[in-house]
Amino acid sequence: MSDNEMPRTRRRFLTAAGAAGVAGLAGCSAEQTDTETPADTETATGTTTGDTEPETLVVGTYSAFIDAPSSSPGAWVKRKFEEQFDARLVWQTPSNEVNYYVERRNAGVDVEADMYLGLNTDDLVRVDKKLDDDLFVEAGDVAGAENVKSGLQFDPQGRAVPYDTGYISLVYDGTSVEAPETFDGLLKEEFAGDLIAQNPASSATGRAFLLHTIHEFGEEQYLDYWSDLQANDVRVLGSWSDAYSAWSGGEAPMVVSYSTDQVFADQSGADLEKHQIRFLNDQGYANPEGMAVFDGASNAGLARDFMGFLLQPEIQGGIAQRNVAFPATTNAQLPADYAELAKEPPEPVTFTYEELKGSVSGWIDDWERQFASN
Repeated sequence: MSDNEMPRTRRRFLTAAGAAGVAGLAGCSAEQTDTETPADTETATGTTTGDTEPETLVVGTYSAFIDAPSSSPGAWVKRKFEEQFDARLVWQTPSNEVNYYVERRNAGVDVEADMYLGLNTDDLVRVDKKLDDDLFVEAGDVAGAENVKSGLQFDPQGRAVPYDTGYISLVYDGTSVEAPETFDGLLKEEFAGDLIAQNPASSATGRAFLLHTIHEFGEEQYLDYWSDLQANDVRVLGSWSDAYSAWSGGEAPMVVSYSTDQVFADQSGADLEKHQIRFLNDQGYANPEGMAVFDGASNAGLARDFMGFLLQPEIQGGIAQRNVAFPATTNAQLPADYAELAKEPPEPVTFTYEELKGSVSGWIDDWERQFASN
């Protein structure tokens, strides 16, 4: 244990408050918080041709794509896109992410963005549950879509196109602990207080970890497993950033994160022994991210051009490195050593859209009730 580990308090439920430490290294994340006002983020200046103003493309995304604790692809993507197209890219990062656009649509208010970048399977399930009409339209003909790995396609209605993917794993400091190899191993007394996870109601990373436990233990027993984790002093923070910051600050030796963690650690010259990866039960929960055009978008054509741009080999490689993830396509341009640092699980697992439909909200609600009451 680190000297600045927080005192252990059995069965505590910590939200976003109080996460100490500065995260220097990271994995990709798509976190949600409570505020409802979007931030329009400018990271480069658009170009003009003569006296003609370029078209403006407004893209909603999660804040870590623009400003993660480690590196982010947002500014680089904006510069590359504006160099290639006579267009201006504006990022919009509402704190509650895609839910912001769901709420606007429910209220009958204009969405005011052309597309969203950062959807995963359970996001799409929740969007479809909350709205009678589609928030997104079919992707249609997107350049480069034929190069997307078939196993990453997660939208049966063809709206979301994957642009990267990650696998949820444990990241641990190998200089202070040897992480267990199984889910049951996390329950051993020797690992009491050693794990930091995220709230599945507010964090995509935490939601994926919860879904992995449901995949492993089933609907009837996953809450029993979480009760045992609580008894072994698991700490649950509100977001991936909170959890990773606390782990980076030495508050615990293990954190739920992404199996690409060594990518940025290596780029920063960090000690890789302190950034070890463990796939519990030799499995990693696959969490592909997709992009989709909003129904009624004012620049739907430009949005599809942008989607095709993101699937270009150079851009795929650049996003993967900066978002610390795996590319979605088979022809991405990556450094030769990327495969050594970005760890793939022996057995990827996930739930499909159809399996999550009608279930994921109830699973999370049940988890919240039990965790808060213990």
